[in-house]
Amino acid sequence: MNDTVSTDTQDWAAAWQPVIACVGQDFAPGLDPPDADPVERGAIRRYLEPLEFDCPLHYDPEVARAYGYADVVLPCTALMTFTLEPAWRPGETIFDSADRDAQPLRSAVTGVRCPLEPPTTGFFATEYDVEYLRPVVAGDRLARRGAKLLACTPKETKVGRGAFLTWETDIVNQRGEVVAHMRSSFFRYNPHPRTSGASA
Repeated sequence: MNDTVSTDTQDWAAAWQPVIACVGQDFAPGLDPPDADPVERGAIRRYLEPLEFDCPLHYDPEVARAYGYADVVLPCTALMTFTLEPAWRPGETIFDSADRDAQPLRSAVTGVRCPLEPPTTGFFATEYDVEYLRPVVAGDRLARRGAKLLACTPKETKVGRGAFLTWETDIVNQRGEVVAHMRSSFFRYNPHPRTSGASA
């Protein structure tokens, strides 16, 4: 019995070996098209409202210019909002199933996928780290550049078998300047089978 479990574990972990062999490779060396909207004052204002973020650099152009910025400044924490591709475009069908817990056919928040990954059905983010390098102001347009695989660590957890993957990406503005450098990690996995008697 123990030999069977050991062999099964080895087979499962071996499926991630092609990904491990690609650590250090950039899977998106070019610039992703800036499909998201440009940074706009109105969008910044709506971001500030629920936070009651009362700093005039983010809503008063005259104050922002007095401090050397070309326009109102986007809060750093809102940066990702303006790098995501649209969740839906006219003519698209995002959900092709009405099943409970159905997932969209495409999502901008699922993270980078390596084409060599074995099939998995579940994922969640485990870490997110950003180094902010330049201010972003209203009128800027952002895009992502690069998807370098930094690590792939297969692991069996309580939720299932999969691997922790860490990616590195730059965010650049329309002038090609790097405004932020980010690292993100995800656990992609296949859930353990439900046992009889488990709650629905």
